[in-house]
Amino acid sequence: MSTATDSLSGNLADNIRQLREARGLTQQQMAKISGLPRPTWSNLESGAANPTIGVLVKVAAALQVSVEELLSPPRGSARFFAADTLPVRQRGLVQVRKLLPEPVAGMELDRLELPVGGHMAGIPHTPGTREYLTCETGAIELTESGQTWLLNPGDVVVFRGDQKHGYRNPGRVRAIAYSVVVLKPAGT
Repeated sequence: MSTATDSLSGNLADNIRQLREARGLTQQQMAKISGLPRPTWSNLESGAANPTIGVLVKVAAALQVSVEELLSPPRGSARFFAADTLPVRQRGLVQVRKLLPEPVAGMELDRLELPVGGHMAGIPHTPGTREYLTCETGAIELTESGQTWLLNPGDVVVFRGDQKHGYRNPGRVRAIAYSVVVLKPAGT
């Protein structure tokens, strides 16, 4: 066997085992979910198998990952991102820091830092979007569709993110809030 083939077999075995264990399932359970015999699953995890594309597709579907992810070098279970590597932008006096270092389909998570008197107009998102806003420190005033809510630490407002909205710090101290935007999937 060539080194490239050994590497692929090793990647496949390590990925299948890690993904199964992360789901808390046995080989027998995964064999049933995938429609493959239990010995086949065991051979895949040991690196002894030489699977067909059809088998790889069944395994990927059962683990809910792509075939490419099964064959690529295993990912570490954790990755560290230093604060200064996360995107930050200024919108007027308001600092907006992205909290997701990698794109997550259909979702945005931002930390908003508003100085005393700071305000920012929200940008309406695609139709069907939901937005969740929570205040961590200070106070945040949210205006959406003509309604206004005052959020104190721990408060949450859920609103339609596809409408005109804005944020303001009416207090006497810096305010910090977190915004979670859940975009409506296309075609639904």
